[in-house]
Amino acid sequence: MQMSDTRQINASPAEVYAALLDPGMLQQCVPGAQDVTGSPEEGYEATVVQKVGPVKATFKGQVTLSDLVPDTSLTITGEGKGGAAGFAKGGASVRLAAKDGGTELSYDVEAKVGGKLAQLGSRIIDGFAKKMADQFFNNLQETLEGPADPETADAEPEKKKRWFGRSKD
Repeated sequence: MQMSDTRQINASPAEVYAALLDPGMLQQCVPGAQDVTGSPEEGYEATVVQKVGPVKATFKGQVTLSDLVPDTSLTITGEGKGGAAGFAKGGASVRLAAKDGGTELSYDVEAKVGGKLAQLGSRIIDGFAKKMADQFFNNLQETLEGPADPETADAEPEKKKRWFGRSKD
């Protein structure tokens, strides 16, 4: 499974890069993370609890960072074992660029699963992997930028009303 995406974060490349190296920030941002310990130099150990379709598992794994170019790019590689559920492994190439007073973060992710997880089918796995990546980068963005602007939050219900054909009048 492979996917790519780009998002704009209202923080400097240095702040985003530092956040990606911080185990406390990673624990906050990785969906289902119970524990993240370690350092960029030695790698990280993580415990993550996730439910993929009907399979719920606790994954224990290693995460390593490589190709570190401060404030510009890094590669994240991880592998986790979930007991009878199987295993997951993959990596992400992350690039940062200053843009519009913030940071444009681009990533390419590749993931593989085995065991019971692989039996769920590629549609479920691909959807889950995309959801996990989106949640991680949404959490990172929200943690760096703070909560969403109240005006934006108020505008969202209006869009939904129009989508269902109702007007606010």
